[in-house]
Amino acid sequence: MSAVLILLPPSEGKAPAGDGPAVDLAALAFPQLAKTRKALMAELARVAKGREATALEVLGLSPNQAAELAADRELATAPTLPAADRYTGVLYDALDLPGLRRDDPEAFARAEARVLTFSGLWGVVRPTDAIPAYRCSGGVTLPKAGPVAKLWRTALTPALAPAVASGLVVDLRSSMYAGMWKVPAAAAERTATVRVLHERIVDGVPKRSVVSHFNKATKGRLARALLVGDVVVDTPKELAEALQDLGLRTETAAPAKPGTPWTIDVVVDSVA
Repeated sequence: MSAVLILLPPSEGKAPAGDGPAVDLAALAFPQLAKTRKALMAELARVAKGREATALEVLGLSPNQAAELAADRELATAPTLPAADRYTGVLYDALDLPGLRRDDPEAFARAEARVLTFSGLWGVVRPTDAIPAYRCSGGVTLPKAGPVAKLWRTALTPALAPAVASGLVVDLRSSMYAGMWKVPAAAAERTATVRVLHERIVDGVPKRSVVSHFNKATKGRLARALLVGDVVVDTPKELAEALQDLGLRTETAAPAKPGTPWTIDVVVDSVA
């Protein structure tokens, strides 16, 4: 039986400031990504320091979010926080990595080994990687670098190959960040893409949809349960059974074609 690798999206919300030194690209997970990270940092800072209206348009921000440009202007010198503390929002509140670090050090150590957060700026980071506040989604297209998702697809393919050479991969990413990197075909049979669907009865007929808030909260709780329970499974079917043991209702679908992942739907009937 193998430990699972958990793939997460980042959060738009991030804790401000920090108490750590400036980011050390060589110290982040997957240091072979340092060149790409450095180039993106430089261009992002250049864009943020330019004409405000242009910067907002490039980053997909509204005028009310102009204050967020300040973080991108100071990327190279800004104080840092561990990614476990930097990322906030619904998924990360439910996952509560700082709480695991405080109350369950063994589970937090498992998170450091098993959790990868995808990022438009950093590619991927682990929970203890010290990063500054920033704003750069995976859907951004920078003037010189072009689409960051395309840039990362090129850089991440060789970098992540060893991480998925064995063991089960649990993909909890949103579609934007799933587009940054695809699990190699050789690992697809060991990969489960997890969706969260809200089921309700409309005129006597079950209807299912994705509810953003509960989708994120459920994925955060699911990831936390896998870490706290030290769940070790080898196949998507075994993962679905483990999730059922945790009280979740699941439906499993085999790959539609060779070289693509399994799908596990977690079906919920409450959005509380």
